[in-house]
Amino acid sequence: QVQLVESGGELGRPGASLGLSCAASGASIAPYALAWFRQVPGRERDFVAAIAWNDGNTHYTDSVKGRFTISRDNAKNTVYLQMNSLKPEDTAVYYCAADPWGRGSERVAVYDYWGQGTQVTVSS
Repeated sequence: QVQLVESGGELGRPGASLGLSCAASGASIAPYALAWFRQVPGRERDFVAAIAWNDGNTHYTDSVKGRFTISRDNAKNTVYLQMNSLKPEDTAVYYCAADPWGRGSERVAVYDYWGQGTQVTVSS
């Protein structure tokens, strides 16, 4: 079993940068694909970014390409999301997720392990 705990969510102004972290415990995340999703009240949880387990390949939803960067440090058992040029529409609860089969999908159902979420609010 893997436990995931996100941190770093806070209030940021449009155009600012924020960094999220997700620390894993209970098992090594090295063989897992990792991802970030986000959710606003009343809407489904949406894919943001994913990183592969083996070659570090990444992919992003179109709305964050060029602004967000997902990375991982297997030695620290942690996945990160660097968010630059924040927009009000980035406001959401951000969740990290782990897929033990290493698929790195954009689909929520693929991920077996989830954190509790961290709130990011972008507002002037």
